[in-house]
Amino acid sequence: MDFQVVVLAGGDSKRLAPLVSEEIPKPLLPVANRPVLSYVLELLEANNLKNLIVVVEGKDVALRVGGWISGAYVDRLHVEVAAVPEESGTADALRAVAHHFTAKDILVVSGDLVSNVPPGAVAATHRRLGAIVTALLCNTPISGPSESGSSIVKDKGRKPPRVNIVGLDHTRQYLLHVAAGAEVGKDIKIQKCILQANGQMEIRADLMDAHMYAFQRTILQEVLDQNGMFQSIKHDVFPYLVRTQMRSEILDKRPPENGVNVAAYTINSLDPAVETLTDRTHKCCAYIATKSNYCSRLNSVQAFCDINRDMVGEAGHLFGYSFSVQNNIVHASAELGSKTTVQSWVTNVV
Repeated sequence: MDFQVVVLAGGDSKRLAPLVSEEIPKPLLPVANRPVLSYVLELLEANNLKNLIVVVEGKDVALRVGGWISGAYVDRLHVEVAAVPEESGTADALRAVAHHFTAKDILVVSGDLVSNVPPGAVAATHRRLGAIVTALLCNTPISGPSESGSSIVKDKGRKPPRVNIVGLDHTRQYLLHVAAGAEVGKDIKIQKCILQANGQMEIRADLMDAHMYAFQRTILQEVLDQNGMFQSIKHDVFPYLVRTQMRSEILDKRPPENGVNVAAYTINSLDPAVETLTDRTHKCCAYIATKSNYCSRLNSVQAFCDINRDMVGEAGHLFGYSFSVQNNIVHASAELGSKTTVQSWVTNVV
């Protein structure tokens, strides 16, 4: 499979303070006694995707992560570790290594993803549908509870919950609309030309972007080159590709009626000024993981706690962990006799 893989691993994430430090950058944070980056690397290895570019923030982080990879994956993976400036956006990170891209397609994966969804399935869907971008979407929450908890009751001292809005065609394979972090309660504006071309759209607010994307290389490089202000894949590059699937965009500036954007929701229009477009310039697709798959991102302190708890709980068997009677993780190389004692050591951090 002619894919190049880019793993965006980050570095000194402020959202994970005080867990991260100079000695333990984000890619090496332990999840069930393994660096979080190891979950992505072994998932890629299992899918025979072994030529990787791992992008981290800062030269010191690159040395630490590169040293760990060299020791842990010698003769298993071919990995080039690239350093970008700290606080670089995901699109900026891709732009910095784009000159290394030679394959027909590029698979971009977040280094904090803990999942058993096979990236090979995402890549195969991308090729089968002839897409320029295919995104992995998961049914389960990616970052733990929402900012405002489970309640959607408005509170002056509390921000409204933020969700991803995804529009799919009737086959649930083609992406027609994405809005990352859309606020609940606000109007959703959808291009009329998309509705006219497809006739119907399924709107979902329960699908989370897992930050695994398959891109057609030439299109990705063109978008990055021509849109230097794009900093984020999720918020800039991905929505742009979905939004520009038609040859042009309908610009209907009529004011909302009763709080509803008429141009966004009217499918059949008799207005001669409105052009009906049925041809797509490109295809944007989705691979939706099943509910039995595990899919989570270590992008907050709460997520760090949740994922570690999951690994010693219901999700542990998905990653090959076995447990003693006392629920301790037992390494695969360990041999337990009838009188073996497994002891846990707990360190209190003040």
